[in-house]
Amino acid sequence: MKRARLLVLASTVSMLGWGAILPYQYAYAANTRNWGGLVAAAASSLFSIGALGAAPIGGWLADRFDPARVAVVAKVVAAVASAFLIVAGTPVLFLLGMFVFGAGITAAVPVQTLLVLRWVDSPERRRIFALLFTGSAVGMAIGAFTAGFLVDLSVVDGMWPAFATASIGFLISASLIGFAGRGAPSDEVASPQDAPSASAGTAIRVILATPALRWTAVITVTLALGFYAQFESGLPAYAITVLGVSERTIGTASAVNCLVIVVLQMAVTKWTAKRSAPSLLVAVGSIWVFSWLLLAASSLVPELAGTMFVVVFGVFAVGETMYAPVLNPLTANLAPFGMVGTTLGIFGALQTGVSAAGPLLAGVALSAGHGSLFVAVHVGISLVAVLAALRLRTLLSGSRATQPGTTPAAIDESGAHGGLSELRFSQVP
Repeated sequence: MKRARLLVLASTVSMLGWGAILPYQYAYAANTRNWGGLVAAAASSLFSIGALGAAPIGGWLADRFDPARVAVVAKVVAAVASAFLIVAGTPVLFLLGMFVFGAGITAAVPVQTLLVLRWVDSPERRRIFALLFTGSAVGMAIGAFTAGFLVDLSVVDGMWPAFATASIGFLISASLIGFAGRGAPSDEVASPQDAPSASAGTAIRVILATPALRWTAVITVTLALGFYAQFESGLPAYAITVLGVSERTIGTASAVNCLVIVVLQMAVTKWTAKRSAPSLLVAVGSIWVFSWLLLAASSLVPELAGTMFVVVFGVFAVGETMYAPVLNPLTANLAPFGMVGTTLGIFGALQTGVSAAGPLLAGVALSAGHGSLFVAVHVGISLVAVLAALRLRTLLSGSRATQPGTTPAAIDESGAHGGLSELRFSQVP
């Protein structure tokens, strides 16, 4: 558990730096450096493209080499890229830096999931995943809040404190994971010779051929589209253009979202410990549906629109406390032997890809004045997530029926279709 605690601390520290950059990089590129909105938007897109390509690669490498070392390398790449942004004096260099920055951050994500599976016993995994999610949220919030006092967008070099903070944070994170990995017994490290050779293409074919993984992919895409893809752009844009609320209200909503996660995460994780992952994902999708309907209702009562918008972000957060500890370990436990990291990377790329498409969807709908259509589409997407989770629950219940005495939580943790069995991590203390 000591290694798991170090991993949680490493994740939190790394998100301090990302939180310091995220809220300001667009205004920095567009206005402070006078490169214009096109370059600023391209920087965000290239960050996502870098992330999209790096997630499967990071997972593939983690299947063949020591995952701790892969995570360290990825975080060092992110540290170098964020430091490079300090001296990136042209649009081309800035875009290159953002591309590498996105790749470094995201390559480590599936690897960290694999490390939890290596270092933590089954009964504790949901709690550790919940702590990782909470720590990341807190780290980003602290980073963004602190950067507000350090960043000066009125001068060309006003972003250097944020870039430097990010670089230092990722270096500290890499050191913590490296230290934790050095303390791990050698039999915890999968041997590349023991794992079957499988490319990302092979893993994709396996996913498409496996019903449980297909439905998990549908859930991954729809839950990401149903909220995370709109968290930073679509929902704030709807609040301003349709509800007419102030920027301060949007900031308050984001703060409430983080606060609800921090306050409820451990309690919700404990409450859901004996419940199956698909059932919890049904609940998440249902919460997404309710949140969008509540958002639609807020447009009918303008005098309460601001308050209801804040409440919507709080309700979304309740769903997040169930989503975070469940989806990645479920995906890993359904993955074929030797392709856990690769599968996690592919699913991470799916999430990144649809999240990158989310702002485009919001921009097209809201700029054309179709606020109601924007909400209706997301209600429909969330309903698809609910139906997919119900279908997955049926599939896994059928598998459980062949294993008498197995609880729903146990089937989630051990791998319902024999993909990731306890044999793989039988040596984990």
